[in-house]
Amino acid sequence: MEFTIKAGSPEKLKSDCVVVGVYAGSDLTASAKALDKAADGAITALVARGELDDKVGATLMLHDLPGIAAPRVLLVSLGKADELTDKSYRDAVGAAAKQLAGSVAADAAFILTETELPHRDLAWRISQAAQILKDSTYRCDELKSKREESKKGVKKVVFIAKAKDTAPLEAALRRGTAIAEGMALAKTLGNLPGNVCTPTYLATTARKLAKDHKIKVEVLEKGDMEKLGMGALLSVARGSHEPPKFIILNYKGGKAKDKPVVLVGKGITFDSGGLSLKSTEGMFDMKYDMSGAACVLGAIKAIAKLGEEINVIGLIPATENMPGGSSIKPGDIVTSMSGSTIEILNTDAEGRIILADALSYSKLFNPEYVIDVATLTGATVIALGTKRAALFTNSSELQEALTKAANNSNDFCWSMPLDDEYFENLSTNFADMANVGPPEGSFGASAYFLSRFTQDVKWAHLDITGVAWQRGKDKRSTGRPTPLLIQFLIDHCNAKKP
Repeated sequence: MEFTIKAGSPEKLKSDCVVVGVYAGSDLTASAKALDKAADGAITALVARGELDDKVGATLMLHDLPGIAAPRVLLVSLGKADELTDKSYRDAVGAAAKQLAGSVAADAAFILTETELPHRDLAWRISQAAQILKDSTYRCDELKSKREESKKGVKKVVFIAKAKDTAPLEAALRRGTAIAEGMALAKTLGNLPGNVCTPTYLATTARKLAKDHKIKVEVLEKGDMEKLGMGALLSVARGSHEPPKFIILNYKGGKAKDKPVVLVGKGITFDSGGLSLKSTEGMFDMKYDMSGAACVLGAIKAIAKLGEEINVIGLIPATENMPGGSSIKPGDIVTSMSGSTIEILNTDAEGRIILADALSYSKLFNPEYVIDVATLTGATVIALGTKRAALFTNSSELQEALTKAANNSNDFCWSMPLDDEYFENLSTNFADMANVGPPEGSFGASAYFLSRFTQDVKWAHLDITGVAWQRGKDKRSTGRPTPLLIQFLIDHCNAKKP
């Protein structure tokens, strides 16, 4: 889908379809009023007759209205004017995107962005609309023997905006598009099955990404990890026939002296639970256990495409967690790269084990911030459901910045406590710490485990188990929290500008 911005009168636009909003109670937006006037009140009459529901996201496609150049007008309900929120705006845009995807119209003039929202400027509204419209075209059908080629669907969208300086709007358009493309990469990697998206596949994807966007890439093999003392990561990889990979992406968009932001993505490409085997019912979803890695790749792709002036390192420890004769066993003790020893009480708590070495490795870059992204605990879903990721951090500064980015991107998170008391849950007689404790407080204990490897840096952990994929009959990757990460990096870049 291609996007442009221009000015124009709604009734004179020669697009195949004009998209405008209508408030509850038959109250028309400015553009809808202009169309209604040109059509001698036809829109007012139809809305007053109840043809368009007042519920946010309701739509009505009108054809061949007199006095209007476009052959189609799509009305989208915005709900009550005094109750508009970010969510209702996004819901309305999403509803319009769904209608455009099934339309025979080849192009559309999109004017929903004129909708005023508290504390949201036109650039934000355009960026969000571009992201949603672009995302609506996403498909994951690479592995189907016959792809369904639909001739329907809008291919070009023109955002109608009256602005003397369109540069900020053009930038917003590029930003929304880049976020959608980053999400698409994350979704595709998440949706691919474990027999396709292996650690080697992730490494190949990273190399292609680096080649396409002038990013430095390095892939550490098993021997390299042994030399570094990554005993924690290698212990998880022991049961798999697939070789582990440690992927390092280095995007240098900022000044050489600028400290980088390090993103660490959990890359368990399939999690059987190891010898602590999962149930059959829960195992299908474990192809999504590399969603953290997928989001890191998607975020770096978007930042590189936008050319943001920031230094970003992406670290992806990638392996399978499988049962086998060489598998790590409950009761085994392994030594991490940091030198700390870990008693493995449950092999299905493997994410924190591989992240321990990745977080230790992150310190080699003298980072400004380290943010790890992982599908770490089922307790996240119980605590926060599927709407918000869990945020743990040792830095109030980082907490504030990530929360702000989450709210601006509508990719939400919620701050959780990170207390030293949680260490009691991980104490053991035989090693520096255990990888799990009792069920009570397991949510916080898992994050506290990671914090033991980040004591010298400003660090945050995003547990994305609840948000990384959609459950039920429509199972699929959501690509979250790619938008949050991208927004955080953009905000951090802008904060450094004079």
